[in-house]
Amino acid sequence: MNCSLFLFYNFVCHKSILQNKFVMIQENFIRLFEDGFRKNWDLPGFSNYGENLTLSYADIAKKVAELHILFDQCGLQQNDKVALIGRNNANWAVTYLSVVTYGAVIVPILQDFNPNDVHHITNHSESKLLFVGDVIWENLEEEKLTTIKAAFSLTNFDCITLLNKSANKADDTELNTLDANEVILELSGVDCKRIHQLFNEKYPFGFHRDCVRYVDKPNSEVVSINYTSGTTGFSKGVMTTGNALAGNITFGFRTKLVAPQYSIVSFLPLAHAYGCAFDFLTSVCAGCHIHFIGKTPSAKILLKAFAEIKPNVIFCVPLIIEKIYKKQIQPMLAKPSMRWVLSIPFLDQTILTQIRKKLIDAFGGEFSEIVVGGAPLNAEVEDFFNKIKFPFTVGYGMTECAPLISYSSTKDFIPKSSGKILDIMEARIMYPDPNTGVGEIYVRGENVMVGYFKNPEATAQILDKDGWLHTGDLGTIDADGNVFIRGRNKTMILSASGQNVYPEEIEAKLNNMPYVMESLVVENNGKLIALVCPDYEAVDAEGVDQDQLEVLMEENRKLLNSVVASYEGVMKIKLYPHEFEKTPKKSIKRYLYSASMESVK
Repeated sequence: MNCSLFLFYNFVCHKSILQNKFVMIQENFIRLFEDGFRKNWDLPGFSNYGENLTLSYADIAKKVAELHILFDQCGLQQNDKVALIGRNNANWAVTYLSVVTYGAVIVPILQDFNPNDVHHITNHSESKLLFVGDVIWENLEEEKLTTIKAAFSLTNFDCITLLNKSANKADDTELNTLDANEVILELSGVDCKRIHQLFNEKYPFGFHRDCVRYVDKPNSEVVSINYTSGTTGFSKGVMTTGNALAGNITFGFRTKLVAPQYSIVSFLPLAHAYGCAFDFLTSVCAGCHIHFIGKTPSAKILLKAFAEIKPNVIFCVPLIIEKIYKKQIQPMLAKPSMRWVLSIPFLDQTILTQIRKKLIDAFGGEFSEIVVGGAPLNAEVEDFFNKIKFPFTVGYGMTECAPLISYSSTKDFIPKSSGKILDIMEARIMYPDPNTGVGEIYVRGENVMVGYFKNPEATAQILDKDGWLHTGDLGTIDADGNVFIRGRNKTMILSASGQNVYPEEIEAKLNNMPYVMESLVVENNGKLIALVCPDYEAVDAEGVDQDQLEVLMEENRKLLNSVVASYEGVMKIKLYPHEFEKTPKKSIKRYLYSASMESVK
């Protein structure tokens, strides 16, 4: 080996770097919506699935203009914060668009957060206004909303209440002289005298596409604060700039993820970065018809919606895909007759082609691809989908990147990867293991946040002085820029023999075994223990009692240990009586179980 090759090898063993030539974001975030409304004026924009409601982009633009008048009447200033919490629906989306195009900062809150978290987030973010679903409002305590000046219902935009008015009205600059009964905006067709009058005064010749002109706000400024649902402690407010969101939106344009008149089924939480960026923001700017699913998105509800709406692209999380696989495909594949047929060359391809067609039809039959993100896809499920040539791809991102870090289209997707690093991002693997090459993934580029709101200590821990974001994810990156995720840095277990154990990989195998709904692998006195929440629906349906269940779990343990490395072997399976506690993003709060085994004794 010559000297230059030796130096290169030595460098890679300590710090592997992949750099991309950046495509700088030229489009202004707010102008993207301005242009989108004008261009798609007559196209259908928002529908609430199951309701008789569809808004054209002209309707949406008008509602945005009406809310801008309301904001002005409330004395809302540019860069003031507005909190938003509720189920996916057209009014949630209108509120979000109204806030950012007004020049204020949106604070979307996951509706699964408990009331104490909502109180904390609105106060910590210093939000002035609150738009809230009626059911959620019933559980909030007004006296704990210390910064909110007015709360509005997402049902019809009624002013629910005014809060925190100063004793001296002359000092109360946050709200105009309108009282609670006057500060009312109903966008459902009810005559709102004051707002209606102001709207007509502002647009005396009617509201048309040339009236759509929004605030000038550079991409460098913060447009949203997203409070993460982190699994290791209280959530932090991610400050996202217009540049980061524009980076995600324009990447969606360049890769043709969405196009005008595409039908979109929006079921991912809009307050979460993934659903917000692609089900919503990118789709709005492209002129898609978005159908909002307001109910809890069970597989049954979604399959019905897919069949009716026939979406052109589907943004999904692994949980949905895996449930469909486990409940519908796996039992069919387990039948002796099916196993026999699949063992015969040529005949197996005929059966697999039929399964592929049924799956595609189940998702509506019109989609170009299913984009899976938010968590790793189960390896067994991925292998099967690859085998039948199902059109899916897996992306990688995090809230701190608004969210996208890597993605490849179905035709370019490398199995087991999480796509290729975006052309507006760069990534490096820090301190890789000399044997496996696995190290922590660092990223920087156009999509990266500017920090955590009012939390410089947490910001310094994840974002270094050179702009590299320390993701906490472990993996590798190949020469073509494809990312391969192995696990979380915080969850990695060092075995007694010094090997790195990634519990997520073991859990993925265990979760596919009979009577296992979900599992969690933890370390206890140097041994690996698997906590398993049984699939009680299957247990009850087949009349399995407790003693039989424990025998079956022991069989699962032996089978598991036969397909993992020796240092990944599980010593014992302990049954857990109910589902593991999760974040609103549906990630298990591992720290509650890894810190102690007391809860399962």
